[in-house]
Amino acid sequence: MTPTVAVVATVDTKAGETEFLRGELVSRGCRVVVVDVGLHTDRLTTGADDVDANAVAAAAGSTVEGLRTHARRDHAMATMAAGAADILNRRRREGALDAVLGIGGNQGTAIAAAAMRELPFGMPKYIVSTVASGNVRGYVGDCDIVFAFSVGDLLGGPNAVTGTILRQAAAAVAAMAAIGADGAAASGRRPRIAITAFGNTQHAVDRAIERFGDAGVDVVPFHASGASGSAMERFIADGMFDGVLDMTTHEVLAELYPDDIYTPVRAGRLTAAGAAGLPQVVVPGGLEYHCFAAAETIPEVLRERRTHFHNPNNTNVRSSADELTAVARLMAERLNAASGPVAVMIPLLGWSQVGSPGGVLHDPETNDAFVRELNRRAGAQLMVRELPLAINDDEFGYLAAQQLLEFMGIDHHRRDTEAR
Repeated sequence: MTPTVAVVATVDTKAGETEFLRGELVSRGCRVVVVDVGLHTDRLTTGADDVDANAVAAAAGSTVEGLRTHARRDHAMATMAAGAADILNRRRREGALDAVLGIGGNQGTAIAAAAMRELPFGMPKYIVSTVASGNVRGYVGDCDIVFAFSVGDLLGGPNAVTGTILRQAAAAVAAMAAIGADGAAASGRRPRIAITAFGNTQHAVDRAIERFGDAGVDVVPFHASGASGSAMERFIADGMFDGVLDMTTHEVLAELYPDDIYTPVRAGRLTAAGAAGLPQVVVPGGLEYHCFAAAETIPEVLRERRTHFHNPNNTNVRSSADELTAVARLMAERLNAASGPVAVMIPLLGWSQVGSPGGVLHDPETNDAFVRELNRRAGAQLMVRELPLAINDDEFGYLAAQQLLEFMGIDHHRRDTEAR
């Protein structure tokens, strides 16, 4: 079957690059549809199946002329992105789309990326951009978008520099389109669990993964770095998982106090599993500290707090009792609303490697503010278990995994060797 690739571009400024990509993709056995998201030309794109800018604007309930005349630039870009997303998703549902390749400067990249973020995981998404050498988090969000830096500027058609990058992009996307999404079938698969991790909670996560493996359960870890935990919530809502061990809930702190480098966190952590009725076990992993970049990025008001210098680009500053009280309040509110079984398991001796005995951020008295508030607000269906352990003690990771397995009705009995 011939795969179909959509090329998303502002054709008014990227006509040469767009037609070059069309030729490269066709030469690799792809069918190409160009989706024009530019606002400054009325001409149609050249392919019979192409979607011109007027059709893109119409898909979002607007017109190109209206956007040119009346819309603020950012609103116009958001409208074109919404229209492109609607068109791409419609074609995907019809089985007429296998991959998307975007090109652009700042504007084209923003439109293409916003449209791609509305596509499901596994649909190949690739952008060649002049801004890809910088911080692309705002473009990627929590989606599986691949970025390539154009190195040269994308104007005037391909040249000795950009032509190489574009040719490689076409080859990569053609190959990605040919293999399609590589997801496990919903039927006949093993139970699947999502788990969140930090380097500072990795031993607990490793121990839990071992226990899940022995029980015949597949595990997908997510690094609790803002985007990854938000992606986990999206996957849960999409039905990918059967249970959740949220070992590292740092992103809840980052959501409430967004100076953290692990923001922007998409609002709504700790909600998807409860809404889906999935069993979940939640642990306050990584809540002892805020994450900043280099030491000089720490806000002045926090510089007197205890600090762990994790590496030259990651500095951890101790969270306060008031901040942890706010986290407990939000956590209780969201978990009380869960329609499935839920437990919060609290390792009283520390919630991370650096927050455990001997660590620079070890402070059980401050952590106790969280424990008190959570217990005060926990509803009848919210189980709170306090254990005299540190999070990375061997037994804790095992017990957290065991609790989730019991919720799921899988492998109730401990093995003697593990119990020891």
